[in-house]
Amino acid sequence: MEIIPAIDIIEGKCVRLTHGDYAQKTIYNEHPLDVAKEFEDAGIRRLHLVDLDGAKAGAIKNWKVLETVAGKTGLIIDFGGGIKTEKDVEIVFDSGAALATVGSIAVKDEETFLNWINSFGAEKFLLGADVKNEKITVSGWLEQTDIWIYDFIQKYTEKGITQLFCTDVSKDGALQGPATELYKSITEKFPALHFIASGGVSSIDDVYRLEDAGCKGVIIGKAIYEGRIKLDELKRFIN
Repeated sequence: MEIIPAIDIIEGKCVRLTHGDYAQKTIYNEHPLDVAKEFEDAGIRRLHLVDLDGAKAGAIKNWKVLETVAGKTGLIIDFGGGIKTEKDVEIVFDSGAALATVGSIAVKDEETFLNWINSFGAEKFLLGADVKNEKITVSGWLEQTDIWIYDFIQKYTEKGITQLFCTDVSKDGALQGPATELYKSITEKFPALHFIASGGVSSIDDVYRLEDAGCKGVIIGKAIYEGRIKLDELKRFIN
């Protein structure tokens, strides 16, 4: 199972939010590159980089951070936040990301997203699904839809999407444990999917449980920054 640390960026700094609330922000490091290098030195190969300014503004803002981290590490980076146009997608790839992370647009503007898949290839996208009570939420979790997570996954795997991460919004940033049962259900229904768990991971035991649930990867943020999971504890998954 892949360990994928998250670096969330506001004003060029490494931060974390609680429940996606910009008012509940903790700054962990002024220099995201230092954080990324620490992960790489520990043997980690992937990085989940999120432009929170971009997500809020609806346009990429922190692509320079991506460019710096991609240029000065060998990490495989997925980058998201504010990707709304084909030009945005091009900026993400030109700045060094291996994958563009998209979420809301796949829900709200399916035609545009399918055009991107045709232009760049489905393998270049990491699809994110924010979920509450097994239904998709969008717009920073403020808007609940009637779209069932399983229908959403089915539709896009048929279009060639191979990697998807799911965040239970009630869990994210709260350090109360992930939605393991939901993720187990998804991996059982879609065994070929490279499914990545996200949100709520609070201890190394959570990581083991997610592996047992069939997850191919896990995105970890606050638990690392708050010292609840030490990088040394993750070595079993890294080596």
